Amino acid sequence: MTPVIFGTSCLGNLYGEVPFETKIAIAAEWFKAFKRPVIDSAGKYGAGLSLECIGKALKALGKKPGDLVISVKLGWRRSRRLAPGEEETFEPGAWKGLEYDAMQDISSAGILRCHEEAKALLGGYPIDLVSVHDPDEYLAAGGRLDDILGAYESLFSLKAIGEAEGVGIGSKDWRVIKRLWDEGVLFDWAMFACQPTLLVHPPELLEFVKELKAAGVALIDSAVFNGGFLMGEKYLDYRLADPVKDAAAFAFRDKYLALCREYGLDPAAPAVEYAYRLGFGSVALNTASPRLIARNASYATAHAPLEFWERLGLP
Repeated sequence: MTPVIFGTSCLGNLYGEVPFETKIAIAAEWFKAFKRPVIDSAGKYGAGLSLECIGKALKALGKKPGDLVISVKLGWRRSRRLAPGEEETFEPGAWKGLEYDAMQDISSAGILRCHEEAKALLGGYPIDLVSVHDPDEYLAAGGRLDDILGAYESLFSLKAIGEAEGVGIGSKDWRVIKRLWDEGVLFDWAMFACQPTLLVHPPELLEFVKELKAAGVALIDSAVFNGGFLMGEKYLDYRLADPVKDAAAFAFRDKYLALCREYGLDPAAPAVEYAYRLGFGSVALNTASPRLIARNASYATAHAPLEFWERLGLP
């Protein structure tokens, strides 16, 4: 794992259409940042568009299989071609300019169908790391735990035959990671989203992070800005922040941004650094701008002074 992992939802046209030339430029910057970059994608991103664009961009750049590490979250695949002007049904309004709709397919057999489609969309570039996409959302919507456990059995079988280097998990609800870990799903890596962050870091989560690290699990933190909220944006963990309900969060943000100004710090840098301070080896960051790839990679070596952390009230 590299200290910064590059997200690719923008290659699936999340919130806006990105020209293919820009997508190639984004991919080119990955290789300037790291000799063998790690990228994170999913069949859900643009109903496979992200995976398709990754394969095409890598070919356009003359990259060979093995020049990078590709992680794919599995559990969604294409369902049908959209009519002209028709909007997708799986996350209406989020994705732009799509040709296909997507459907969820999580089970022992379904996850293999998703894997086969993802391989085809990548056009010959291997999938190195695999996981089940958002198992927390699947369970919250009434999905069966047995479906997820069956999917993981299939993913570990892919690893056993050399079709994957590692099997992991990504979840916005860390308790689902712990539930599956306690069920005996021994992940090679785990990606936590929205927690832990500067804003949200319950002690029981931090103890679980230590447990995984001691077991040799590679740890990845993502959504470390809490959906952009810590950077001054209006959304907190994918919902509109409420100044009354989220008063404590607003108060922390005001203190944090004021301290960053006082110390001359880019507010994103300590938010990324905090993950490393907690023992995470990698942080996943996403951008639709090629020129920001180098900036994101630079956060891996940025360090705020000890006094900053003391005044913030964090170890």
